[in-house]
Amino acid sequence: MKNIILTIASLYGMIAVILGAFGAHAFKKLISAEKLASFEVGVRYQMYHAIVLLAVGMYFQFNTGIEKSAAWFLIAGTFIFSVSIYFLSFAEYWNANLKFLGPITPLGGLFMIIGWALLAWIFIKGK
Repeated sequence: MKNIILTIASLYGMIAVILGAFGAHAFKKLISAEKLASFEVGVRYQMYHAIVLLAVGMYFQFNTGIEKSAAWFLIAGTFIFSVSIYFLSFAEYWNANLKFLGPITPLGGLFMIIGWALLAWIFIKGK
């Protein structure tokens, strides 16, 4: 489990750097400033959570269900939140109706909040 979390964290970080670089350069010509700002929010949250997942992966042994749940909620929440924002940012450029993703983005945010709450609970209880 530990290696899975650390691998996902590393991939999230790598992808965030790649997408951030494209956002800072190539995507400026493709999407509006407003859409680019949303895209950058997705990249930022992805990187924040990549770093947190690295720390979680190094700190926990994943012997308890709550440790596993915290990590999986952070992973799923980050994926749902950031990827939905990426797609919504490009919907107009692709001429695609992706409005159904609008309500999906907050679900990702909720999962991230749950992951953080579980981390808080672990630390409050003294691990």
